[in-house]
This record gives sequence, structure tokens and C-alpha cells, in this order.
Amino acid sequence: FSDETGKILLKGETASAGVYSGPVKIIRDPSQLSKVQKGDVLVTAMTTPDMVPAMQRAGAIVTNEGGMTCHAAIVSRELNKPCLIGVKHLLEIFRDGEMVEVDLKNGIIRKI
Repeated sequence: FSDETGKILLKGETASAGVYSGPVKIIRDPSQLSKVQKGDVLVTAMTTPDMVPAMQRAGAIVTNEGGMTCHAAIVSRELNKPCLIGVKHLLEIFRDGEMVEVDLKNGIIRKI
């Protein structure tokens, strides 16, 4: 999908409210967690308990899978971090370092 300006956007389900902009950090396995720095947008297929330190550093969390009771949804609410879950094609479209906006009011992530 794209917005009115032609920027790529994907829809998901809001797990924790907010609006956040920052650079994407793709995490495909736990060995990559150290690349998430304070304020990054953590993008992954699904979070697991070993990802919590990276989730704490992240400004927002976006996952490819999950529902309202998934790990990412629960932990993001505990941490008061914006979180978008169930975003299909997320890992194929976004790349490390790309600037994105996570808009939880509308349930979207878009390149900016």
C-alpha cells in the first residue's frame, strides 16, 4: 500500500498506542539484538523473552506476526512503548536504517 504522497505504508493491529518516528533495525535472530540502540524502531517477525533488553532500548516495536495477547503486545504495554503487530510483508519491505513513522492511531507503519 501507499499513502497519498506515494510513500509505502503497511497496516497492522495496534497493541500499544502512540506515534513514533525513527530508524528501522531488523532483527531476524537473537544474535542481532545488540544493533538496536536507544530510539530505534525494532522490527522483527515475533518477539521472545530474550529480546526484552532490546525492546527496552527501542522507541517502538513492530512485528510481522502476533495478536493482542502475543509477547510483543504484552511487553510493549508494560514498557509503555508504541507497538504495531501483525504487519504482513514487513520484513520484505523495510530495511535497516530506513526512517519510518509508526502511527498507532491509524495502525500503520510508513517510510518517511
